[in-house]
Amino acid sequence: MAKSQQTFSKSEKEKKRLKKRLDKQKKMDARKLEKEQNGTSGIQFAYVDHNGNLSDTPPDPDLKVEYELEDIEISVTKKEDLPEVDPVRKGKVNFFDSSKGFGFIIDNENGEKYFTHVSGLIDTITENDKVSFELERGMRGMNAVKVKKI
Repeated sequence: MAKSQQTFSKSEKEKKRLKKRLDKQKKMDARKLEKEQNGTSGIQFAYVDHNGNLSDTPPDPDLKVEYELEDIEISVTKKEDLPEVDPVRKGKVNFFDSSKGFGFIIDNENGEKYFTHVSGLIDTITENDKVSFELERGMRGMNAVKVKKI
């Protein structure tokens, strides 16, 4: 006698499929019954009102707002609208090793440390000197360049 090919997992999967099919049929029957009772099949048309919400009634044309094409701006703030920022900053030399040719400057405004290299110096500097400098993007972040003693 051959062994039955029906395993427990196969029968469980078949039960789930049947249950799903019956649930779907029940939902369909419920929708049909509701349609027969109410006489409508739901919203035939969906309108968008002046606030952008969906509704089943047409929007009032008096509430419609018209915009000129020139008034619509899709961009970042224009450069002429931004306040001008002075690129020269002031700070204090935190560390400088003249033998290696690099150091760090602490900005007075935000307390950030910026790397500086001897190639970016205008005057020779030592530790605790007050300096003015500009920032430039380097490979590992912002670097202080055009460093002058104050």
